[in-house]
Amino acid sequence: MLQPLFLKPVFKERIWGGIALATEFGYDIPTDHTGECWAISAHPNGPSMIENGPYAGMTLDELWKEHPELFGNPKEEVFPLLTKILDANTDLSVQVHPEDDYAKAHENGELGKTECWYILDCKEGADMIFGHNAKTKEELRQKIVEGKWNELLRKVKIKPGDFFYVPSGTIHALCQGTLVLETQQSCDTTYRVYDYNRRDLEGNLRELHLDKAIDVTTVPHLNTNVIPKVEKRENATVTSFIESKFFSVYKWTVNGKATFTADNRYLLVSVIKGDGALVHAGERYPLKKGSHFILPVGTSEFQLDGDVEFIVSHT
Repeated sequence: MLQPLFLKPVFKERIWGGIALATEFGYDIPTDHTGECWAISAHPNGPSMIENGPYAGMTLDELWKEHPELFGNPKEEVFPLLTKILDANTDLSVQVHPEDDYAKAHENGELGKTECWYILDCKEGADMIFGHNAKTKEELRQKIVEGKWNELLRKVKIKPGDFFYVPSGTIHALCQGTLVLETQQSCDTTYRVYDYNRRDLEGNLRELHLDKAIDVTTVPHLNTNVIPKVEKRENATVTSFIESKFFSVYKWTVNGKATFTADNRYLLVSVIKGDGALVHAGERYPLKKGSHFILPVGTSEFQLDGDVEFIVSHT
């Protein structure tokens, strides 16, 4: 019998991290500079472990290789997605990510990194860096070299519940006091453009990657405004944020007992608010804020019960 695959997150210490992953989600974080929860990950730098059922103790990358039938016998060699929660206790570096071909050529076959953010929480009046004002690569390089960041970088206001699509090649940075759920390609490659002259935990200035960053930055900046589509169902609201060649991402808001179908694909599911249960094949699985699971291909129909909010993705 198919079962949901509940996952044990992996935590990453970051210079900009804090304690929100503990205070908001109840996670047992390793330090008070914990910046990232790799919630659903098969990346070699931090694979999640299956916590339940016949595959308990296996990592997601092992399961992907040894039981591809759970994922519909996919053509991809590696699990394509990565779900994270980020605690930007202070500003992140201004950065950009490569696309697939560039990453494959320059980063040992790594995937590129197109990503998206759901703003879980942020301080009043918060903003983030999203895009730039350069019209040409030459202008981009000149403003970076001269440090004219106020002229170069674009800022946008954010609030809880906002969603942003961040294609590879987009200069961006989360700012202080922001908690985000990120859905991305399974990639750990970041090119830093500017880091506020900060020093790492050992006292060294952090490395910048200016040549690669300029290589991969989309010029001029490409606007990617998202217009969510909202569908009302019995005891549920389904908000569709993005459907791209890399991933589709939704928010499910459940109030009561609601029925869903997996449509013959595997689903990545994260509980971002509330408590409840997943009911499938006569079994009831408790859910709480901070739970993360995968519904394998063949799950078909299932119910979600409670007052709960989810972020859901698939390829």
